[in-house]
Amino acid sequence: MKNPGKSTSIPAPRTAAIRYQGVKFLNSVNELIQLPADTGWEVAVAGRSNAGKSSALNALTSQRQLARVSKTPGRTQLINFFLVEPERYLVDLPGYGYAQVPDAIRQHWQKLLERYLRERVALRGLLLVMDIRHPLTALDRRMLDGCAYRQLPAHILLTKAD
Repeated sequence: MKNPGKSTSIPAPRTAAIRYQGVKFLNSVNELIQLPADTGWEVAVAGRSNAGKSSALNALTSQRQLARVSKTPGRTQLINFFLVEPERYLVDLPGYGYAQVPDAIRQHWQKLLERYLRERVALRGLLLVMDIRHPLTALDRRMLDGCAYRQLPAHILLTKAD
């Protein structure tokens, strides 16, 4: 201690950082009719099945088990809603690309996601999670094109840089 008579204040964590540490799982949906009321603000997390979306959500919220992490691609098979605060949500979307699922399920996901991304009024932005080792795919570009069409802000989060 250089100067024990002088107190040093430690800055408080930013409100945004604290807000995301308190995120809680709300529900999972498999049909548009199951979605919560289309009010408030939602930020969707999207990406290929093996991009690390669940790990990214856990890191962003400083929670180890908020979103289930699996070594098997395609384990997120529903639209998962996480409550940040009243009328504010993070939305974990099923991955696209590598999931080993029957074609009927893949087609259901595609229709569900297309309608969610196209019609959801509360959707205010997209976080596209990408494995840094792989280039943009046609599906990634379609996701970004859809955001541009709707004038939704989109951010790309690169994972697996270790």
